Amino acid sequence: MSRSIISLLFLLLCFSGAAQKLGKEKDTTQYKDRYGIRVGLDIVRPIYSFFDENNKGFELVGDYRLTQRFYLAAELGYRDHTRQEDFYNFTTKGQYIKAGVDYNAYKNWLGMENMIITGLRYGFSTFNTTLNESTINSDPFLPERTETEPVDYDNLNASWAELVLGIKAEVLHNVFLGFSFRGNVKISSSEPDNFRNLYVPGFERVYVNDYGFSFNYTISYLIPFYRK
Repeated sequence: MSRSIISLLFLLLCFSGAAQKLGKEKDTTQYKDRYGIRVGLDIVRPIYSFFDENNKGFELVGDYRLTQRFYLAAELGYRDHTRQEDFYNFTTKGQYIKAGVDYNAYKNWLGMENMIITGLRYGFSTFNTTLNESTINSDPFLPERTETEPVDYDNLNASWAELVLGIKAEVLHNVFLGFSFRGNVKISSSEPDNFRNLYVPGFERVYVNDYGFSFNYTISYLIPFYRK
């Protein structure tokens, strides 16, 4: 009987030692994250362009993973936008680029690469504006006068800082859908004579005190380079 008990204890000790060894081996196994470049485009602007001839454009997006949490990020695009304000009708055409960093605040499970994004950008745009029509009322006792002769303002530019809040989710292997909201503050701008820049490509509409807001809906594809 005692021999049987001793044999059983010996087997249990051997099993326990093997389990501990296996557990240690599992603990030392490390999952390696994928590092690479993700490229895509804003899917809203082409839809706007199709349905609204006064709001045309496109935007390309990309990011590159630097560390587990930080990414280099950039956007570049083009806008052709006609707008009616109280006293003006104008068209702005031009291109822009934004560059900065994103921080992923979401803690993924193993194998997941979703993102909750907080980021910063520096944006720069070069553009031309055509004042299509303006209403002038220099004397309150006289009727308003409308100027219909277009006036062109060329070689304009503007720069701004941008706060980014957004999400990205992997919906298929290497394919991500994303949304981001941007709050903009203009840093510099070359203003036309007798006319203020009311719209800047990439910045979008310029509100009072040089603030602005924009957003995008993106689809992008990850090209992995290595694991780390």
